[in-house]
Amino acid sequence: MQQAVRERARPRPASPPAPRCSQRTLFLWAAALLLAGDALFWTLYAQVQTTSGLVLLDGPVHDALLGICGPFLTALAGAVSAATSPLLISVVCVGFCVAWWIRGRELWRPAVLLFAMAFTEVVTTAAKEWVARPRPPARDFLLGPEDALSFPSGHTAGTTVVLFALAYFVASRSGRRSTAVLAPPAAVAGTLLVAFSGVYLGYHWMSDVVASFGLGQAVTAIVVFADAVRRGSEGADPGGAISDPAASRGAISGGAISGGARRSG
Repeated sequence: MQQAVRERARPRPASPPAPRCSQRTLFLWAAALLLAGDALFWTLYAQVQTTSGLVLLDGPVHDALLGICGPFLTALAGAVSAATSPLLISVVCVGFCVAWWIRGRELWRPAVLLFAMAFTEVVTTAAKEWVARPRPPARDFLLGPEDALSFPSGHTAGTTVVLFALAYFVASRSGRRSTAVLAPPAAVAGTLLVAFSGVYLGYHWMSDVVASFGLGQAVTAIVVFADAVRRGSEGADPGGAISDPAASRGAISGGAISGGARRSG
């Protein structure tokens, strides 16, 4: 009995920390995201202009989703769409970043997230006017009329940037392997849910949301690059861990004390 109690009281080994990425690794990730996101967006743009490639599946996918419409799916997709509208998500993002700044006494990450969100909104609005792609037939809209243009999807692009930027910030700062592993899939799942809701409700073609995902990844790449530059300017060891001035001073003091002790001994 006493042995069982002692076993229970014995501290469990901590889970292994997530490896810290070097500045070079972050630069490579940012470059890969930027190239992949740009390639996806411009490929879909070209296919929209020429009615080829993935755009040929827009009609069949649209019709297939109309065939599975039901009250539960419509209510779920409507709630997701309302919660991730560009206006609402911008307001929520501003409030979240202000609270983050006040409570966490940190300006850099909230400011970068706000910039990324605003930049995405500007680029998405400009792209809509430039491409001028009409939405699917209005008779298929499940939640009322909508007269805005279709390509790209503001819901999907904005959600992609917010979720993936937050996933990067959390995973790169938490130091826990489980967080680093789970954060990106959670961002993917949230983005897919928003993209599906836009197509299911009849307001977007499938190619709209795919291109928006690429656009969001390109903006996320800018976030990663900017953060990597800042982390590098703060000083990083060869393994990529950011140096802590207080810890450095403590290590120097400790070394001086131990050296003095050896000399006196």
